[in-house]
Amino acid sequence: MLTGLLAARWPSINQVVMDWFSREGLVFNVLNAGLIIFFAFFYTAVIFNPVELADNIRKSGGFIPGIRPGKKTAEFFDYLLTRVGFPGAVYLALLAILPSLLGRVIAFPTMFSGVSLLIVIGVALDTSAQIEAHLIERRYEGFLASGRLKGRYVR
Repeated sequence: MLTGLLAARWPSINQVVMDWFSREGLVFNVLNAGLIIFFAFFYTAVIFNPVELADNIRKSGGFIPGIRPGKKTAEFFDYLLTRVGFPGAVYLALLAILPSLLGRVIAFPTMFSGVSLLIVIGVALDTSAQIEAHLIERRYEGFLASGRLKGRYVR
């Protein structure tokens, strides 16, 4: 009698865990945002090596005004990547969890997740950059009306 009363009053532990990890659940969204922020920093650390970048600038005779070449330049790049990377990572995390938050708060029906939106945009930008590089390699002007892609300028 008592167990039936308790079962009717409180949901089972399986149901509680399933609610937490559902697409609109708190734990799922926090975990999703945390992993996106972590991997944004991880990707930046893999792609940009501040020590190598500072060494290449020093070898080519370049410098950053007000910063000594070498270790100080590498520290500046590390500081700069952290300062730019953190707001960018938080923005990506918010963009990824926004559809599930809208679905929970205002019952807005979404057929896609924010992570799929990030993947589609990333693949589209990468494909566009690869097509642009192939066209420039073959001496075409490019396929975009505005010219070359920003950040992909090659001489």
